[in-house]
Amino acid sequence: MNYQEFIEQKTIVDRPTGLQLTKDDLNPMLFPFQHDITRWALARGRAAIFADCGMGKTPMQLEWARHIPGRVLIVAPLAVSAQTIREAAKFGVEGIQYSGDGSINSRITITNYERIEKFDPEMFTGIVLDESSILKSYTGKYRTMLIERFGNVPFRLCCTATPAPNDFMELGNHAEFLGTMKRTEMLSMFFVHDGGETQTWRLKGHAQEEFWHWVCSWAVMIRKPSDLGYDDGKFILPPLEMEQITVEVSEPTEGMLFALEANTLQERQGARRSSIDDRAQTCADIVNRTEGQCLVWCDLNDESHELTRLIPDAVEVEGADTEAHKEKSMLEFGQGKIRVLVTKPKIAGFGMNWQSCHNVFFVGLSDSYEAFYQAIRRCWRFGQTIPVSCKVITADTEGMVVKNIERKEADAMRMAEMMVSNMHAINEANIKGTERARTAYSEDIKEGAGWTMYLGDCVEQVAKLPTESVHFSVFSPPFASLYTYSNSDRDMGNSKDEKEFAEHLRFLVKELFRVIMPGRLVSFHCMNLPTTITHQGYIGISDFRGDLIRLFQDEGFIYHSEVCIWKDPVTAMQRTKAIGLLHKQLAKDSCMSRQGVPDYLVTMRKPGINPEPVEGELDHYCGEEGSFTSTGRLSIDIWQRYASPVWMDINPSDTLQFRSAREHNDERHICPLQLQVIHRALQLWTNPGDVVLSPFAGIGSEGYESVRLGRKFIGVELKRSYFDQACRNMTNIERETTKEMLDFDK
Repeated sequence: MNYQEFIEQKTIVDRPTGLQLTKDDLNPMLFPFQHDITRWALARGRAAIFADCGMGKTPMQLEWARHIPGRVLIVAPLAVSAQTIREAAKFGVEGIQYSGDGSINSRITITNYERIEKFDPEMFTGIVLDESSILKSYTGKYRTMLIERFGNVPFRLCCTATPAPNDFMELGNHAEFLGTMKRTEMLSMFFVHDGGETQTWRLKGHAQEEFWHWVCSWAVMIRKPSDLGYDDGKFILPPLEMEQITVEVSEPTEGMLFALEANTLQERQGARRSSIDDRAQTCADIVNRTEGQCLVWCDLNDESHELTRLIPDAVEVEGADTEAHKEKSMLEFGQGKIRVLVTKPKIAGFGMNWQSCHNVFFVGLSDSYEAFYQAIRRCWRFGQTIPVSCKVITADTEGMVVKNIERKEADAMRMAEMMVSNMHAINEANIKGTERARTAYSEDIKEGAGWTMYLGDCVEQVAKLPTESVHFSVFSPPFASLYTYSNSDRDMGNSKDEKEFAEHLRFLVKELFRVIMPGRLVSFHCMNLPTTITHQGYIGISDFRGDLIRLFQDEGFIYHSEVCIWKDPVTAMQRTKAIGLLHKQLAKDSCMSRQGVPDYLVTMRKPGINPEPVEGELDHYCGEEGSFTSTGRLSIDIWQRYASPVWMDINPSDTLQFRSAREHNDERHICPLQLQVIHRALQLWTNPGDVVLSPFAGIGSEGYESVRLGRKFIGVELKRSYFDQACRNMTNIERETTKEMLDFDK
């Protein structure tokens, strides 16, 4: 492929694998937004619909299943199956039957999550996970089983209202089930750890735009039709009236003279159990005098039993009940045949449509916000026409339970707002088939006395240079480290793995081979790269230096020389906290201890006879101050230092000013190449007036030294803030050298 084709395929998206249908092919009973989302999901082939409660996930998934060729399996929470079959009849979707034993008697089969293991995945070409966020409530082993067993089913659809109420990781669960990317890959690509908590991940600053573009390539999120540019119409919720009722507990806390507020989880559980009678009685008093249906949620069996005893017309659904009783009770409550239903969110909190009820009570709360949210949304959902009254009854000793729910609710709202704000425009463009907006790529050029800086893609800019017009090139190449400094696909660092990085760099190396004069050199500054469990799956060292050498050799360069540049391992340990450099690791297991990772300056030569030999008389020493003393044979003494295969006398702090170039979203500090390293390379391998090229100019370190030593410099930088800083640095050294020349003339 050519370079433009390569850049286009670097974009991280999930490619469509589905069916292309016309608008007339879909059920006219669907609302316009449902119609377009379903058509989009069919075209995707593997997709997620994150639609808020009551937005019509059931008709959308039924219409999706209707068009999938072959057999389709719909997996739903208990009692939702019968509800889905009724919806299918209403929307004219035929050939759908329930199966609980793995048998298949229709083209579309629906079953419960509890029965999923009875089905052979090879019998289906499509699978739908209804209320797919329910997977979070199962064990990791079960979730992994589902992902692995159905990984070869070509058509997959996930439907849920709350994909990530307060956690990005749930997006990773869905992406992995759909086969778009493993959750661990998502984390290593778009996220970083904050602090020492291994479970705390933050979206990289420069990754935000690309992350949401990637999510929108396989998922759509909608809380109301206007989120995608449609008229809200009937999809406007009535008010939710929340009221917290606190029951005073007079019984002293165990081991105390009076009741104390709980702080720990164990204390909260104890406070909850000791206040069951008071909370249940308070709830029963309100329910018994309330007209109309009431839905009472609890968290403990004892709460459920006591509530049922105190409310004469209550029907209880608990975990020990038969599936037949659970299903019958939940369906009859939805039909208005039962006035009061007492149950738990983990039993009936997903999928049920109970808009007939507008009185909701919580007599026991877990710490799960998602369970709380889903339980409320059984009644407070689109289709509800009456304001919903929600009463949360807690003991004054329960402490942080309600505060935890409120905190998680605030987190969830922020998360939902962020998802909608980031996905809105992209989703709308994808659903309606309009052009995807991308961050603009810009070019610029600035020149001074002896230097030229190009803003742009180094491959494209170097390709414009005349053949064999460059005497020497020196630079620090990037490495695969996604979204560290930019979000551009043209940034070589934004490569998903080492293979893609090498493919990108190869385009540049081909151009370098063309523009370098015969017999002349290219020097690159690099280090071998420590590997991590998150990215590579093991702790070790990657031979990045060797990979670069072999890549240059493949394109015709000769491996000319290299020097190892010493780095202080104590400084590296303090900066990276690498396990291999920690002294305590010696006592724990010294087999995991290692030496520090040095820098290298590797030099490659283009074959041929150099038409302009370099007269390498060394008239001054460049290195750490006080580290060199001449014996009187200046050039020989300097050469013996420079010829050493290890440079111990480079000052690591001798770099250009960089702070004004660093952007807020940059994940790492800029690490400019030491000026002394550049200076020595220019001393050794260039003549005054030679053209020096840096395709990764950064803030202009190579150009700074080139102009200072009387060479001509060409630099290319992709990022605007670095380009601007490089131009400032070039202007500064230009002024300094001009002043020195004027002072010398005087």
